[in-house]
Amino acid sequence: MHRRGQFFRRIALAAIVLVIFAVTGLLVVAWVIAGRFGLVGRMPAIPGLLALAAAGVVAFVMLGAMRRFAWPLRAVMDAADRVAEGDYSARVQEYGPPPMRALAHSFNTMTERLQNADRLRRDLMADVAHELRTPLSVLQGRLEGLLDGVYSRDDAQISQLLDETHMLSRLVEDLRTLALSEAGALQLQKEPTEVNGLVRDVVSRMQTEATRMSMTLHVTSSTENAVLDIDALRIREVLTNLLSNALQHNPSGGAVTVSVRDTIDGLAISVTDTGQGLSPERVASMFDRFSKGVASRGSGLGLTIAKGIITAHGGDISASSRLGDGTTVTFTLPR
Repeated sequence: MHRRGQFFRRIALAAIVLVIFAVTGLLVVAWVIAGRFGLVGRMPAIPGLLALAAAGVVAFVMLGAMRRFAWPLRAVMDAADRVAEGDYSARVQEYGPPPMRALAHSFNTMTERLQNADRLRRDLMADVAHELRTPLSVLQGRLEGLLDGVYSRDDAQISQLLDETHMLSRLVEDLRTLALSEAGALQLQKEPTEVNGLVRDVVSRMQTEATRMSMTLHVTSSTENAVLDIDALRIREVLTNLLSNALQHNPSGGAVTVSVRDTIDGLAISVTDTGQGLSPERVASMFDRFSKGVASRGSGLGLTIAKGIITAHGGDISASSRLGDGTTVTFTLPR
């Protein structure tokens, strides 16, 4: 606050100095003009009066300009102090000259983004704590049961404990990948990849799971030799996640179709199931963190990570669904 007062006092002092120079200059000009017309000797007060009047006009204009600039600037500085103290709800009124309105608008945009980032951070911390609590509680309960003799200390119990640690490890790795993608720091190992072959390979790997669940997998493609510069491992991860979700939410005897088609700028890959479909509200939240259906066995991060991977490739991902008519998830990869 003390430095801010100094800042405005210096501006006021500079304005006063400018007014003094302006008045002096006007006096000189008025005196020269009066001397040219021979008014100096006969009407000595006229130059002074003219100079004083001009000085008054200049001072009024300058003070008005200072007021128009200083007040909006002071409002921004006061709001910046509130943001520095952690109050991200601080906003300023957008008024004054165009530069000051632009400054106020930029400040409001910045604080809005900071507020959203702070909310996302709080939500993420709460969600992470909630998701980690479940597997840790299971591990703790089973270990206490083993120590108390409630459970027998055999390979079956150890295998179940190992499964819980695997689940916990996957969750931690998913959180790490999510954090990297949201920070824009997800590194991609891109190389020229034939997309049709990649899709068929992923579907082939999922065929055993589909057969076990009495479902069929199909691949259709309207393009040939679709070579794109992508991170093949990451795109496999996306496809595997989408296929797993489609199989999980499909009824026995259903079908899942993966289609590849050309777009103006690249390729679009769709995964379509014949399940019960989703409500508009569920579709709208599909890619949110920890968003999952009642029957889901995952962490609720798969689609969020898939979105981050596709976004890192410069593409887009979306979903469409109708109740009773299945669900389609489509992502695009630019050339």
